[in-house]
Amino acid sequence: MPRVTVTVPDKTAQPYRFPLDRECVTLGRGIENDIVIDCGSVSVKHAEMLRVHGGYVLRDLGSTNGIKLDDERRAEIALHSGLSVKLGDVPFDFQLMDEELEVLAREKRKAEEPVVREPEMSPPKLPPLKAKQPHAVRLPKIQSGSDAGAVLLLILLALAAFFSGMTVRFYKETGGSLISAMMGHHPPTVNPPVKTLPAVPVIPAVPVTPSVPDTSGTTPAPVTPDP
Repeated sequence: MPRVTVTVPDKTAQPYRFPLDRECVTLGRGIENDIVIDCGSVSVKHAEMLRVHGGYVLRDLGSTNGIKLDDERRAEIALHSGLSVKLGDVPFDFQLMDEELEVLAREKRKAEEPVVREPEMSPPKLPPLKAKQPHAVRLPKIQSGSDAGAVLLLILLALAAFFSGMTVRFYKETGGSLISAMMGHHPPTVNPPVKTLPAVPVIPAVPVTPSVPDTSGTTPAPVTPDP
């Protein structure tokens, strides 16, 4: 356990011990402090010892006479084993055991280890998308003048066949010339032929003579009066 020895002038030195895991130990003239120092140069709430990573620090709480290291007033003093400071005019000795020194040394080494940042996991890079190129229409290559003439002849024959078909169709539909219509001459209007029905033969009427029944040799039926 850490040991603190407070030596008030004209009084017997008083040692104090506390657990190593104690986070705060207050010192001052007031009875509410953890270590009470009965001296006029010490304020009611004079200082405090704070447990930090790897050791302790002594911090002034705004006292009148402060805390001093080598007769120099400080706001805060880092404590190590064997260090002697003053609270006002009162000597303050700090001592640690070997086991405690080893524990604090391990804490200090651990605190001094650098913080290594792990590499970030970046998503796999995908290959860039290639834009689709439009399919080019490849025309047949004309290698010589004879080939060019053959192609031109085929084109002219196709146009002539197409124009002939259009002329025949136009004549069947309108009865006129396609060339005249293209030049602005309208064909004469042709009335369609009227179809006549065949004549129906007239049959002469035959007179019909009504037949008279033969009553000779028959007896007329008697007339019976109606009652």
